[in-house]
Amino acid sequence: MTAPPLVAPRAQSRARAYARLAKLDFFDFYLSVPLVWALLPGGLRLDGRGLGTLLLFLVGEVCVVAAVVAFDDVTGFRDGSDGANYGPGTPSRKLRRKPLLDGSLTVEEAVRFGRLATLAGTLLWTAAICAAPHRPVWAVVCTALVLSASVQYSWGLKLSYRGGQEALIAGSPFLVVLVPYGLVTGELTGLLVVEAVLFGLWQVLVSLYSNLKDIEGDAKVGRRNIATSGSPRASQVVLTVLSAADVLLVIGASVFGAAPWWFALALGPVVVLRVRQFLTGVVRGDALLARARGMHLHRTGFVLLFVVNLVHMA
Repeated sequence: MTAPPLVAPRAQSRARAYARLAKLDFFDFYLSVPLVWALLPGGLRLDGRGLGTLLLFLVGEVCVVAAVVAFDDVTGFRDGSDGANYGPGTPSRKLRRKPLLDGSLTVEEAVRFGRLATLAGTLLWTAAICAAPHRPVWAVVCTALVLSASVQYSWGLKLSYRGGQEALIAGSPFLVVLVPYGLVTGELTGLLVVEAVLFGLWQVLVSLYSNLKDIEGDAKVGRRNIATSGSPRASQVVLTVLSAADVLLVIGASVFGAAPWWFALALGPVVVLRVRQFLTGVVRGDALLARARGMHLHRTGFVLLFVVNLVHMA
């Protein structure tokens, strides 16, 4: 059953409503491509074919993510979970991020947008593969895997309702770092893998805290994730393990030679921010503030990795 809008429709441009549906202000996923560009050997950074490949992949990524979040909004609107999680009872959540809830768009418009975005993303990623200097089989397979799994996050197979939410939120960012680098260079490096894992961890350590505030609404509609399937203690254990893994990976990359010796020093602020997030979310129990601090960490970490890559690969 489709829920009615929570507030009256507001007059605004259609473009702005669709931009809100696509969550274009949440750009963290798209940082994967500039991160990869900075990690390229200096001679490849201005290579026309490589730049074209990265640009096609980036625009395709924007389209794929837009499709994922549009379908997620449709499903959340239809089953009532968004109404519970983003309604008047939770004023700290931003209702303006949900154009179906405030009546700016209809379900039919959102579904059509999601389908067109999926098609555009598929065509652009196909074009990126065709234009790429290299087409390793693993990169092509991973591209298809990310595309097919992501758009079924809460649509089609509804993987996020079947226990696959955290795996997708960590795994997709991991792969969208590996794939464009593979298409441009044809290879993998230890530093690339380290940064891809960090990129995935940083994403999921935002989502896990967000889920702690959505337990009631998600549980009512049968969305199975760590927060709804286990006890609060289990969520705390997972957050502790992943937070520790983040810190240990930063340090271990320097110690074991996957990154330059000064890598851990350069990412010192990330370690400090991760400890602060952990204390906020796990120790003090403020999940929404911990979520916000996780987003700040992700963006800070990207800047630091970008600079590290430029210096290291100069």
